[in-house]
Amino acid sequence: MRIDKLLSNLGIGTRSEIKKMIKQKQIKINGELVKNGKDQLDPDSAQVTINDQPVAIQLTKYLMLNKPQNVITATEDASQRTVLDLISATDSVKGLAPVGRLDKDTTGLLLLTNDGQLAHRLLAPQKHVAKTYQATIDGIVNEDTVSRFKTGIQLKDGTHCKPATLKIISTVEKNNQSEVEITITEGKYHQIKRMFAVCGMHVAALKRVTMGPLKLDSSLKPGQYRPLSESEIQALLKLK
Repeated sequence: MRIDKLLSNLGIGTRSEIKKMIKQKQIKINGELVKNGKDQLDPDSAQVTINDQPVAIQLTKYLMLNKPQNVITATEDASQRTVLDLISATDSVKGLAPVGRLDKDTTGLLLLTNDGQLAHRLLAPQKHVAKTYQATIDGIVNEDTVSRFKTGIQLKDGTHCKPATLKIISTVEKNNQSEVEITITEGKYHQIKRMFAVCGMHVAALKRVTMGPLKLDSSLKPGQYRPLSESEIQALLKLK
């Protein structure tokens, strides 16, 4: 990683401020003066000092990924492509992992971070973090379906789901399809697919668009990602 990018990410200063510090011979890597902001280092092993004072290097990474189909939500797999395979080496850090999971054929918003405490808060059942999905349903969703979701559906294995919000976006009778939006506050295995199965319907396509305060960036194409903005990070960190 470039030294100017590292120090900027750590909040030491802007790129221009760091460039000035380099000119003033204030920054060293492993005891050697830095002469250029493009100088590379390994954040996991390098020792960086500013005015001979050590800099604590603990990079916390927060990435928003628009997960594509046919990619599994895992850190590694012997035979299948994982979401981490979509992250470039320059953006990957030790401990980076997806927060929760999306099915192989489910697309949309996926947060990746090495902030284990935040991941725990987002996934803890008692936190009730809301997640919203857009879905194409084989079947006609009506107000009775909406009511069943609002009450809380019991799955075929007897599991009770918490009340969920179901909104009908559109229905096309001739195609026997509906476009809907679902908001849930839990994350049971294949939950949305199983909820609609109880109603005699099939989920043809599913895309997550929000997770807590985080909204999928519409400019991200499937497979693309970007770092979270500072305001997005702060919004997540405020979750109690």
